[in-house]
Amino acid sequence: MSENAPAQLIGITMTERAANHVSGFLAKRGRGIGLRLGVRTTGCSGMAYKLEYADIAQPEDREFESHGVKILVDPKSLAYIDGTELDFAREGLNEGFKFNNPREKNRCGCGESFNV
Repeated sequence: MSENAPAQLIGITMTERAANHVSGFLAKRGRGIGLRLGVRTTGCSGMAYKLEYADIAQPEDREFESHGVKILVDPKSLAYIDGTELDFAREGLNEGFKFNNPREKNRCGCGESFNV
């Protein structure tokens, strides 16, 4: 591979538990093609994950599929989250998505933001 060749994408995946949660929510919602994952600039450490249900794909989106669920990512965000696995966890009364991002160098104390 030459020095100027683009790095090979790993992709975005989700656990079966996360996929089941998303599929169930999309069914209840009655519309949507999958999940949109991205990052935005914010917080103590610089970036925060952005997660929303997607109704349409944008032309520039990269599409991944995991356990039958489509995951859409804009190219700018992909540089920061490529290789991420999305999980869904319940801990006591709290439940939510967890991001297992191998590119994440550290996370702020409150857990709201990260940097790579």
